[in-house]
Amino acid sequence: MMLQELDAVFDGTALQLDVPLNLAAGKRVRIVVESVLPSEVRSPKTFLETARSLKLQGEPDWSEKIDQYLYGETLADND
Repeated sequence: MMLQELDAVFDGTALQLDVPLNLAAGKRVRIVVESVLPSEVRSPKTFLETARSLKLQGEPDWSEKIDQYLYGETLADND
């Protein structure tokens, strides 16, 4: 059994998670809802904090060669 504690906001229809959920699509889960007091609410994470929490792995030049890594394209292919 895997246990994860998450923070979310209910928008009137669905729960909007503060961070991505580390589960495969179609995975069944049990949800226990506990309201938190405003003083217990954590400040929202920045984009950088969220990106770091994903623990993505990539080449050092990933941002410079994003098309090559995503699509196998090189600069010569685009000429």
